[in-house]
Amino acid sequence: MEAVLTHLRGAIERGDYAIGDKLPSEAELCRRLEVSRPVLREALRALQVMGLTVSRTGKGTFVVAGSVEEPTFGDYSASDLLEVRRHIEIPVAGYAAARRTSENLDHLVHLLDRMEHETDTTAWVAMDTLFHLGVAEASQNPVFRRVIEEIRDALARQSAFLNELGGRREQSNREHREIVEALMDGSETDAVEAMAHHLDRVETTLTSIVRERTAPPPEGEPQA
Repeated sequence: MEAVLTHLRGAIERGDYAIGDKLPSEAELCRRLEVSRPVLREALRALQVMGLTVSRTGKGTFVVAGSVEEPTFGDYSASDLLEVRRHIEIPVAGYAAARRTSENLDHLVHLLDRMEHETDTTAWVAMDTLFHLGVAEASQNPVFRRVIEEIRDALARQSAFLNELGGRREQSNREHREIVEALMDGSETDAVEAMAHHLDRVETTLTSIVRERTAPPPEGEPQA
């Protein structure tokens, strides 16, 4: 899938397909690229997540952008969302370490266990937002929870983007585990550092996706 995505993204960014152009049919792309339809559809879905194309029922897939610019998640740009998350979630983790209850910890541990065994991306993304809400709840300040609730849709969209294009799920699970362990230890310093590390990795993955440039296709590979 990654090879197909790289090929199609490169074709769009080179201008082989201009904004407004319709991509060839799935059957034609499968034939040209010599891949199965499930693999192609996964790549096409990733193009949509990147904001390069849109799928119109009964009409096909159309190019809507010539390059991957800053992603927008719902009503918020990636940079705006990350800036707010740093100012809110990092100190919240410290408060949570100092104020969490046994019920808060039980909830987060149970949620993390489920996430580590979940194979469905949609279900994992839903639990990812619940995890961050759970940390906010553990701070015992309802205003923090309300703020996270306000950006919950954007968080879910960002999580889906990172998992679809950056393969972040396993790494996120490990980072979440470090946050929970710091909360269990009651260490404000470790909790703040764990959340800061988590958001650093989010930013790094976002940047790599946006800045990634497509390598030229292997010699002899047909152009889309």
